[in-house]
Amino acid sequence: MSKGLPETRTDAAMSELVPEPRPKPAVPMKPVSINSNLLGYIGIDTIIEQMRKKTMKTGFDFNIMVVGQSGLGKSTLVNTLFKSQVSRKASSWNREEKIPKTVEIKAIGHVIEEGGVKMKLTVIDTPGFGDQINNENCWEPIEKYINEQYEKFLKEEVNIARKKRIPDTRVHCCLYFISPTGHSLRPLDLEFMKHLSKVVNIIPVIAKADTMTLEEKSEFKQRVRKELEAHGIEFYPQKEFDEDLEDKTENDKIRQESMPFAVVGSDKEYQVNGKRVLGRKTPWGIIEVENLNHCEFALLRDFVIRTHLQDLKEVTHNIHYETYRAKRLNDNGGLPPGEGLLPPVPATPCPTAE
Repeated sequence: MSKGLPETRTDAAMSELVPEPRPKPAVPMKPVSINSNLLGYIGIDTIIEQMRKKTMKTGFDFNIMVVGQSGLGKSTLVNTLFKSQVSRKASSWNREEKIPKTVEIKAIGHVIEEGGVKMKLTVIDTPGFGDQINNENCWEPIEKYINEQYEKFLKEEVNIARKKRIPDTRVHCCLYFISPTGHSLRPLDLEFMKHLSKVVNIIPVIAKADTMTLEEKSEFKQRVRKELEAHGIEFYPQKEFDEDLEDKTENDKIRQESMPFAVVGSDKEYQVNGKRVLGRKTPWGIIEVENLNHCEFALLRDFVIRTHLQDLKEVTHNIHYETYRAKRLNDNGGLPPGEGLLPPVPATPCPTAE
């Protein structure tokens, strides 16, 4: 008996060195079903209508960030997504304007209403990203901004007399624009997604896909997926957060076939076969933005807005924000921010890409 004790202590000491895994969303147990033949009407089915009415009254927030080199049509694509001028005009600079020496963060808020539902949309632009001769660590201001929004929410959340509805400025989605080179991802692309995928939902997008043939586009998409997998980069929807088999089946199809979305953006309308369509006019015809035979804009729009918008918000709150919150409180000795001596979590140090 006594000989086994030191081994037990050693095992316990070694177990303390094992790093804790990232938290996964709790999957509720399936309730035990009782006799479904109720004796009368209860009204359980009205909860959906109650939730709908409440959402229509209060509205909801959605914050989307766009990142990529200038000239890739970031602002145009966001305007096309929401069918309104929600992003600043032209992400490229005129000759008279100077390219920012550092990455700037510009947030523009709008209220969009459709079918009685109000959405407070905030578009966060990042002019200057990737446009310098030396782009070393140019993602750090972006990571800092994302963490600052988590910090704001945390400070409101731990207040004794907190607001009934805490203003949500957290970034729910980051569209990362990839240049349509047809070759491979740049070191900057890989470094950005590697570090930022840990703090925000990244959706990779191939910009100006009409500059490639169908074969080039298909090969480039496959190459990008392989490079991301080789570097251990997980984009949204992340595999580890699939809640059930249905989620996994649906998301596997998106991860293996759709990502990254190859898109074309345009806020101009043209007449095609008697119909007004959004498109880009070229010498060989009109590229129809919402035509799946021309590009994957419609798939991106449906994914971000019509099928996964709520999940983007939930993953932001339950995973990314909770990870930040746990680290802040742990580093602060369990005290709320402001009561300890620690500053907000800084940007993660990043090695220079080779």
